[in-house]
Amino acid sequence: MIDEGKRHKILIADDSFMNRSILTEMLGNEFDIIEAEDGVQAVQILKKEQESIDVVLLDIVMPNMDGFEVLAVMNKNHWIENTPVIMISSENAHSTIERAYELGVTDFINRPFDASVVYRRVINTIMLYAKQKKLVQMIADQIYAKEKSSSLMITILSHIVEFRNGESGLHVLHINVLTKILLKTLMQKTTQYNLTQSDVSLISMASALHDIGKIAIPDEILNKPGRLTKEEFEIMKTHSSIGAEMLKDLSVDQDDDLIKVAYQICRWHHERYDGRGYPDGLKGEEIPISAQIVSLADVYDALTSERVYKRAYTHVEAMRMILNGECGTFNPLLLECLKESQDVIQSELAVKSKTRNMEDIQNVVAELSKHQELSSSSKIFDMLQQERNKTQFFYSLSTEILFDYQVVTDTLNLSDYGAKMLGLDVMVNEPYENSRVLKLMHQDDLEMLSSKLRSTKPEDSIVQFDFEMNLDGKVKHCRMIVQAVWSQEAKAKYLGAIGKVLENDEDASLILKNFNSYDVLTGLLNVISAKDRIKEKLLDNQKYSMILIDICEFHKINENYGHIVGDRVLTEISQALLQGLSAQDVIARVGGNKFMVFTDSDVRVVTETINSTIGQADSEITITARIVSASTEETERSYEKLFELAIRRLKQQK
Repeated sequence: MIDEGKRHKILIADDSFMNRSILTEMLGNEFDIIEAEDGVQAVQILKKEQESIDVVLLDIVMPNMDGFEVLAVMNKNHWIENTPVIMISSENAHSTIERAYELGVTDFINRPFDASVVYRRVINTIMLYAKQKKLVQMIADQIYAKEKSSSLMITILSHIVEFRNGESGLHVLHINVLTKILLKTLMQKTTQYNLTQSDVSLISMASALHDIGKIAIPDEILNKPGRLTKEEFEIMKTHSSIGAEMLKDLSVDQDDDLIKVAYQICRWHHERYDGRGYPDGLKGEEIPISAQIVSLADVYDALTSERVYKRAYTHVEAMRMILNGECGTFNPLLLECLKESQDVIQSELAVKSKTRNMEDIQNVVAELSKHQELSSSSKIFDMLQQERNKTQFFYSLSTEILFDYQVVTDTLNLSDYGAKMLGLDVMVNEPYENSRVLKLMHQDDLEMLSSKLRSTKPEDSIVQFDFEMNLDGKVKHCRMIVQAVWSQEAKAKYLGAIGKVLENDEDASLILKNFNSYDVLTGLLNVISAKDRIKEKLLDNQKYSMILIDICEFHKINENYGHIVGDRVLTEISQALLQGLSAQDVIARVGGNKFMVFTDSDVRVVTETINSTIGQADSEITITARIVSASTEETERSYEKLFELAIRRLKQQK
C-alpha cells in the first residue's frame, strides 16, 4: 500500500457536485481531498498548492475552462511533469482519449466506473510517480557527480577573480542563484526561447565565468576605491572581450555546449537591450538570452553588495533603480520575471549567504593565487564527506529502512530509523562497516545478494531479494528492493547499491512492478514490460507490426558531446515518439540506442511519423535512424519470432 506516514492529497476537478461527492466518499478516508467546481478554480488551486498535490482527478466537460484547457495550463507551467492527472469522463471517443494522453494524462477512466478500480488506479499512480521521482533523483545524483568536478574548477577559477577584486566570495554564488530563478520564471512565462531544465543547469554553471576577463585588469583599476577616469573605464570594459578570447583560445572543442554558452555570457553580459552596451553594441534579441539573464543578475547583485567604491543598496532601492532604467535598458520580459520572483530572490539569497561556508573555497583560492600545490586527495575527501553529510541528512528524516552500499569502501549507510529498527546505534555521518551487518544478515545471504547485484546490467538493475533479518529484536522474513548503481562510462563499472527493506510482501510486489515496468532514463516501457503487453495483444487475430529503431552512430554523440548530451538525446527521442505516435501503440526502449514500436496501424505511415519525429527530436544534433519492421503476416504470431525477424533485417541494413 502507500506510505502510512503521509496523508496524500487529491484534487478533484468536476462541475458536478454528485460526481465530486461520490469520489470524495470513495477516497476521503485515506486521502485529503480538495474540490474544484470548474477548470478555473482547479488552476488557481494548482498554482498555490501544486507541489503538495499528489494526483488530480479531472473531468473534461466543465464551464469556464474545460479539462483540456486545464491540461494545457499544466503543460505550459510544467506542472504536468510532477503532478499526475487521471481523467475521469463519460466522453469515450477514441479522439478524446488520444488527445488526453497527448496532453500528458497518466490514466483515463470511463464513467460509469467501479469504485475499487478507481481506488486501486489512484494508489498505483501515486506510487508510480513517487518511485519515478526517486529514480529521477538517483539519475540526477549520478549526473551531478559527473558535473561536480567541472563545476568545482569553474567556481575556483571564478573565485580567483573575486580574490583579486576584493569581493566577498559570494558574488559567483549569488549570480548562480539569481540566474536559476530568472530562468525558471522565464520558462513559466513563455516558450519563446525553447529553454529546458538542461539549459538552466548549463547557463547557471557558465554564469560563474562571466567576469573571468577581469584577471587581466590591473589591480590599481580593479580595486580603485574612487570613480574611474574615462581612460580607466575603457580599460575595465575590455574584460568582457578578454574573457571571451580566453575561452576561444582554449585547446578544447569549441562546439561544446558549456564553452559556447560561457563565451556568450563573457562577451555580451554588458550589452544592453537598447544597443547602448559593450563591446559590440548588440540590440534586443541579438543578445543571447543567456547573456541577457546573467547581465540582469549581475546588475542586481552589484547593487545589493558592498564594493570598495560603494555601499550596498537595499533590495527595494536596487529594484527601483533597475526598473527606472538607471542601470541601463533590459528586456521587458526579464524585468517582469525579476518583479514576479523578487520574494523568492530575497529569501534564496538570504539563505545561501548564511549557510554557505566559504572558508574552504577561499583557502583553495588563496593557495592557487600563491601558486602553491593543493592536495587532490584532500579535495576529493572533502567532496565525498559533503555527499555523505547530504545523504545522512535526508536519511535522518526518513521513517523507513533505507540504505546505500559503496563497493570501494565496503561500507553501508543506513537511515536513522533503519539503524534503530536493526538495534544499531545511530552513527551521525559515519557508515557501518560490513562486519557489523553480518550480525544482522547471514553471510550466505549477503554473498548471494552481492552476486545478484553484480550480475545486473545498467539498463536492468533492479533486484528483489528475500531473506531473514534480526528486525526490531526479532528474526523476521523480509524482502529487499535494491537498485545496483553503475558508472556511466563506456565500460560500465559496478559502484554499489541503494535500496529499501520491506516487511509487507504486497508492498514489495507493487513497488517491484512499478520499478521494473519503465526504463529509468527515458520513461518508456522496458523490454520486459513491452514483451508482456505485446503477448497480450497477439492473442487476438488483428494484424500487427513490430518496428525496431536503431539510432545511427550514437556512440559518436557520446564521444563528441559526452554522455549527458547522449542521455538527453535518448530522452528527447523518447518524448518525440510518445507525442508523435498513438497512445494504443506499445513504445519501448529495448537497448542502449534501440527502440521498439508495436502497432496495428499502417506500418508505412508509422515509419514516416517516426522518421519525422526523430529528425526533430534535438535541434542541435542531426539524428538519423535505421528502421525495420516485421508483421504477423510474415511469421508466427509470437513475440520471439517477430523480434528475431526484425533483428535479422536490422543487421542486414547495417
